[in-house]
Formats: sequence, structure tokens, C-alpha cells
Amino acid sequence: MHDRNFKGHAALFVGYIIFGLNIPIAKNILIHEEVCSAFALAFFRIGGAVVLFWTLSLFTKKESVLFRDKMLLFGASLFGISINQISFITGLSHTSPIDAAIIGSTAPIMTMILAAFFLKEPITWKKTIGVMLGALGALLLILNENISEQHQTNFIGNLLCLLSLLSFSIYLTVFKKVILKYSPVTLMKWMFLFSTIVTLPVCLDDIQSISWQIIPIDGYLRIGYVVILATFVTYMLIPVGQKLLRPTTLSMYNYVQPLVASLAAMAMGLDSFGWNTALAGILVFCGVYIVTQSKSKAQMMEEASLKS
Repeated sequence: MHDRNFKGHAALFVGYIIFGLNIPIAKNILIHEEVCSAFALAFFRIGGAVVLFWTLSLFTKKESVLFRDKMLLFGASLFGISINQISFITGLSHTSPIDAAIIGSTAPIMTMILAAFFLKEPITWKKTIGVMLGALGALLLILNENISEQHQTNFIGNLLCLLSLLSFSIYLTVFKKVILKYSPVTLMKWMFLFSTIVTLPVCLDDIQSISWQIIPIDGYLRIGYVVILATFVTYMLIPVGQKLLRPTTLSMYNYVQPLVASLAAMAMGLDSFGWNTALAGILVFCGVYIVTQSKSKAQMMEEASLKS
């Protein structure tokens, strides 16, 4: 049991650190839009991942996917990858790394709200208070229009990051059954394949307009980080932690990504930390903590069966 817990914690810790560093690294790429636009970077991430996951699938246990499930995975790829990635990277190109990271950390709140509608999860007072605090923090960021040279917060950019979060939360709730049915490699290879097919026509002009010869070596290294580490490796690590650790333990790792992203962004000179950002972060973190400490329907039913 101890070894399982250590493996789960190690997978999540490394995964969320990679996620956190990805935000300022991707922002650094997007600052030089003449080198690589948001749409091009989004496609590199999706197209690169499909090659890596299909290659990995050659060395793993084969799973047969039903045609009906492939149709579900097509829908899952739209929300979990295509809309999620394009809206996030485009949003990041218009907003600050810290704002994007804080908005991203509200994922448990958004997922809980959608789970109440689609999965009939109960709404408790604790969850309601958590949602209100998290929403207040997110609104404080989104409605902040104080744009400076270092803190380029943009209303549209923050909304796009929120759209990315909403899209991924829909993926987690609406497609939960098919997600649990197959292994991560099988899921990812089909979802990234469908997403590549869908996003290629949208991103083709941006890809063709890239002047490859003017991209510096460190630019290629940053793109490689986004594709290989922040996509392929993390999508393999996070499911390990999700499988081995309890949901309440998993929830605490929501704070690693924004913390790492904020420290890295400030160290790279991409962002600064103002009082409004700090207040928004505190409200969001408190809201996420309260929501993730609330009991799910399954936990309530288990407790009720033990009492009866």
C-alpha cells in the first residue's frame, strides 16, 4: 500500500509541475506570434500527441473499441481536446500566465456544477459556498481590465480560458462512462486522432504561414516541451495518480499547477503579482478546497448503507 501511495503521489506531483511550467513556457512561445501562432501551437500539441500515443499503443495491450464507443470518443475529443486546447492556448496568448493558471484551478468547481446536472450529484451547502467563493475569484480576474506591459490581462483571453475549462469539465462528466471503460493509452490515441482530423482544417493556414527558418533552437525546445512533456507525459502520469489515490487526496494537487506557473512566470519576467490577483487566487483556492471536501453521492450512499 505504501509503494502504491508513493507511486501515485510521485506521478501527480511530477505531472502537475510539468503542467504548471507549461503555462509560462507556452506563453513565451506565443509572445512571438510571428514565429508560432496560438492555432499552430495548439495543432502541434494535438498532432504531436497523436503520433506519440499511437506509437506507444504498438507496445501495449491491444483493446478493441466498439463503433458506438468510437462515436462517443469523437464527441469526447471535441470537448476534451479540440475546443479545450484551442480555446486555452488562444486565451493564454491574450492573458497573463498567472490569471490562466488560477482560472484553470477552478476545474473541480466547474466539474461539480456539471456533475449536479448530468450525474445528479447532490448540491450541499458546503458545495454552494465553495462555488460562490470560486466564482467570485474567477470574476475578479475576468473583469480586471488593468492592462500593463507586464500584466497583459485581457477580458477575452480570460473568457477563452474559462471556455477551455468548461469544455474539459463537460468531457469529464458527460463522457465519464466511456472514459472509465478503456485504458488511458486507448482513450488518448483515439481522442487525439479524432481531434487531429477536426483541427487540421482550422489550423492549416497558421501552420503553412510559419517561417521555420527563423525559429530559434530554444523555440523548438519550448514547442517540444509543450508537445512531449506537457501533453504526452502528463496524460500518462495523471491517470496513475487518479487510479492509486483517494479523490480527497487528488484534489489537493489542484494547487500545485497555479503555484508553479505563478513562480515560473515571475521568474521569467512574464508576469507580476498584484493585490487583485492575490485576492482572486485566495478566493478560488478556498472555493476549490471547500468543494473538494464535500461528499459525493457515492460517498453519501456508502455511509447510509453502513448506518442501516
